Amino acid sequence: MKAAGAGASGQRHRVLPAGLRLVRLHLASRRVVTCLLILAACAVVLRVALHWLPRTGTLSRQIPLTIEAATAAAIGVTARSPFGDPERATGRWLPFLRLATVLALAGAAVGALAAAATSAHLASGSLGLLRDVGGFTGIALLTSAVLGGGLAWIGPVAYLGVSVAALAGRWTTPWAWPARPPQDRGAAICAAAVFVAGVAVVVARGARGAAAE
Repeated sequence: MKAAGAGASGQRHRVLPAGLRLVRLHLASRRVVTCLLILAACAVVLRVALHWLPRTGTLSRQIPLTIEAATAAAIGVTARSPFGDPERATGRWLPFLRLATVLALAGAAVGALAAAATSAHLASGSLGLLRDVGGFTGIALLTSAVLGGGLAWIGPVAYLGVSVAALAGRWTTPWAWPARPPQDRGAAICAAAVFVAGVAVVVARGARGAAAE
């Protein structure tokens, strides 16, 4: 009995390090640490920018939106796998790791930018920040699924151009959510729908393979 108990205990000890190693390898392959450094840099840039930005007007929204798009692009790039099909074939925990990574990075992006805006005037407010970062991230993830993780920045940059035009033209469509007030329910729903769609696609199939890129 003691031998059996010792064997079970040893097996548990072997499984735990294997699980931790899997998580570590997944994070390393997605360059999560690099992404976190980029998010921190974006937060610093936002903090500095908020000291000289006007409190109202188009410019007060354009610069924060540009920074939010940059954080989303960084998150989208992490969806890229350097291993491609072999990882998909052997990684049964892969969808869970993808989900956890995306949600953690999106939360880190919102948290870092919100912290940077503390005691400063952010034109969109906390609700607008959450909505815009979520929407941009969803676009980045969808782009990574279609074009590949290395090109995930194209979607947020393209939508940033649409957002700037929407701000200048005072568009009312909820699909141009950055141009809408933070309390606009339709805009929040649209941004949330894009985020959920991006997360779902990346969790289910990941970014487009490196060979296709």
